[in-house]
Amino acid sequence: MIKNTAYTPFTARDIKPAGWLYKQLKIQAEGLSGNLDKIWPDIRDSRWIGKDRDGWERVPYWLDGFVPLAYLLEDENLISRAKKYIDAIIAGQKSDGWICPCEDSERGRYDLWAYFLICKVLCLYADCSGEEERIEKVLTRALKRLMFHIRGNTLFNWASARYFECFIPIFWLYERTKEEWLIYLAHMLKVQGANYRALFEDWRDQTPHTDWNFQTHVVNLAMAIKAEVLGARISSKEDAIENAENFAKSMLQKLFKYHGTVYGHFTGDENLSGDSPIQGSELCSIVEAMYSYEQIFAVTGNSVWLDRAEMLGYNALPATISPDMWTHQYDQMVNQMACVRFMGRPIFGTNSQEAHLFGLEPNFGCCTANFNQGWPKLALSTFMRSDSGILSAVIAPSRLSTSIDNKAVYVRLDTEYPFKNTATYTINCPEGAEFELAIRIPGCVKYATVGERKVGSGEIYRIKKNWKGEEIIAVSYEFEIELIKRPRDMWALRRGPFIYSLSIEEEWVKHEYIRDGVERKYPYCDYEIYPRSKWNYAFCSDNFEVCEHEIGDIPFSSSNPPVTIETQGVEIDWGYEEGYNDLASKVPHSTEPLGPCHKITLKPYGCTNLRMTELPKVKI
Repeated sequence: MIKNTAYTPFTARDIKPAGWLYKQLKIQAEGLSGNLDKIWPDIRDSRWIGKDRDGWERVPYWLDGFVPLAYLLEDENLISRAKKYIDAIIAGQKSDGWICPCEDSERGRYDLWAYFLICKVLCLYADCSGEEERIEKVLTRALKRLMFHIRGNTLFNWASARYFECFIPIFWLYERTKEEWLIYLAHMLKVQGANYRALFEDWRDQTPHTDWNFQTHVVNLAMAIKAEVLGARISSKEDAIENAENFAKSMLQKLFKYHGTVYGHFTGDENLSGDSPIQGSELCSIVEAMYSYEQIFAVTGNSVWLDRAEMLGYNALPATISPDMWTHQYDQMVNQMACVRFMGRPIFGTNSQEAHLFGLEPNFGCCTANFNQGWPKLALSTFMRSDSGILSAVIAPSRLSTSIDNKAVYVRLDTEYPFKNTATYTINCPEGAEFELAIRIPGCVKYATVGERKVGSGEIYRIKKNWKGEEIIAVSYEFEIELIKRPRDMWALRRGPFIYSLSIEEEWVKHEYIRDGVERKYPYCDYEIYPRSKWNYAFCSDNFEVCEHEIGDIPFSSSNPPVTIETQGVEIDWGYEEGYNDLASKVPHSTEPLGPCHKITLKPYGCTNLRMTELPKVKI
């Protein structure tokens, strides 16, 4: 037996994006994610489809976002291309169930992380496409082969660090078959996998490492936040999930204390790198942390995990991908006044001088394939199912079509949140249906008003009744402005769901070239970005004026952001980090004002490519 979850996600057959979220997914489909199979050899010519390029994580990573993207948008072209890959992968399954593209003689050396990942992707495809019966058979054979394989070939490297990701397809299959060998397989994986509880209960990695290692690898840790919570589902202990959630909270508390960022993540470039605003956070770690939070919420029902997912999704995720979504960074920085190749040593722990450039595959190609899961999976978390009814979970414009007691139920959420502070729910039940509609109030707001009732921050407001015909529920959120204290006597501005950064004018310099047989050609070329306005400011006022604008065709536009904040700033002698002429110093060389205060404009962190986010305060 496995323990039930508090909530069950709906699928792309039930949920459809609307409003700005639909625009964002369309941009993704028209950008790099929607074209990787046409232009990038590791996807286009992969061993997964019978060719000779990468046969490990890159195709599964890409499909993990491309499949739900295709079905959420109901784009037949994207769907047919996704199906081409899934069909080829299934056709390549060996007679004994082995699912990955390697020779039989290579199996013992094949890192099973990709095996876990493709099994997870197949579940997602079944949910999106409705081909559950077909995928159930494929997964049964694949997971049985995995069980026998790891009896004589224990987990190593990435598979050991990420063993718990295989719990997701194991649980998916168990919920349909109730076959106990699946629980045995999950137990085997847990025994052989990395022990994160032991790692963090006696944690020794408070200071940054300059050596590469699995234990401080930022993506491993972003994934591992959910490890104990997922594993608790197979535990016989009644309080296993509660204990596992407490461990996840403790793990994050330690990571944030020593390596935390203002946008609610931890640095890692490639490994944990401290709390400096000029260290990086890898894009893969952002989307994997979001997914971890979505999974933990589904198991526990604690809305704080969705607060964390939204914080990353509405700040860090769009900030590290160009507005047209054709290029991305490997590492983003909180204070990033330029994205120029570092001359000499990189600032990053184990990443290259160009890890923070916007491009096709800066530093390394994992993020090229993996970043595209972020937005589709966030969209799939907008509504969830409970034993009592329906929860509005992640707050973003979306549509739900489902049934309760065989009666059609439609819920529409119209909102410009997180840019604006209102939302409208339209519930339509033509035949009438009794269920609970639950509405999550984000923890980043002071309070919300649902109808005429005031609801506290972080609460889940529940309405249980017999719904008949069409009903409308209006919600408004109260956003507060606050300056958040950061290390080194620095401050950052937050209002509601957004962190704000100083607006810096940009000049994008294009680089087209070929490296290792991979072409960078517009629009998927590389870019350096130079600042063309001053960035050396301190806050010098406690007055902040919010200016709202229309949401354009690009929701997270750097040139036309839907909301800005104006305040007073003053120039200071900020200076550069020693040894660099294109990297702001961790802390200003001096906070003495260089002139009078004047108006500066702040944009949402996610609407920036260049940014200064953590600034000192001075009195004039």
